[in-house]
Amino acid sequence: MARTPALARATTASVISCAGAGALTACAPLLGERVLGGSGEGAMLLSGLAVSALAANALLSRRPNLLTPDAIMWCSTLVMAVAFALAATCRPVPVIAAVLLAGAGEGPQLTALFAIRHREAPVRLRGQIFTTGASLKITGFAAGAAVAGPLAARSLSGALLVAAALEVAAALAYAVRRAP
Repeated sequence: MARTPALARATTASVISCAGAGALTACAPLLGERVLGGSGEGAMLLSGLAVSALAANALLSRRPNLLTPDAIMWCSTLVMAVAFALAATCRPVPVIAAVLLAGAGEGPQLTALFAIRHREAPVRLRGQIFTTGASLKITGFAAGAAVAGPLAARSLSGALLVAAALEVAAALAYAVRRAP
């Protein structure tokens, strides 16, 4: 993975992006409680994110040549950065819009990542690359949640802005590590 520039940059960006997603997930119960009236509403926010991700992938599947997987990887992190910054307002309508926007970035990002891995990984190493990449993404997600949890207890908006900053960092990492 490290020797193939396209795999390295996609993996790096997706791990950093997953840290941002982990931060949002840690913030969801507090967002539900403080913004929508109950911590259970946080689960509804995450459900909205999942539905939005599915819908975005369904729409993009109808136009498969609209964007390259590389463009989607880069753009999706910026979409999620905007979404997390919007959620930091901690107001009902922007939070709901933020969750839907985050899903619209997250779903296509995962699909694009799989396409890049499939395109770049040698057949004999494909399974190993997919599982190693997934392990790294889970680690990023857990790290983002671990950092955001205590931070959200002090400043929910601050934790969400950290999540947005992680997405910007993911976009920059993807842009800086150019594929040949």
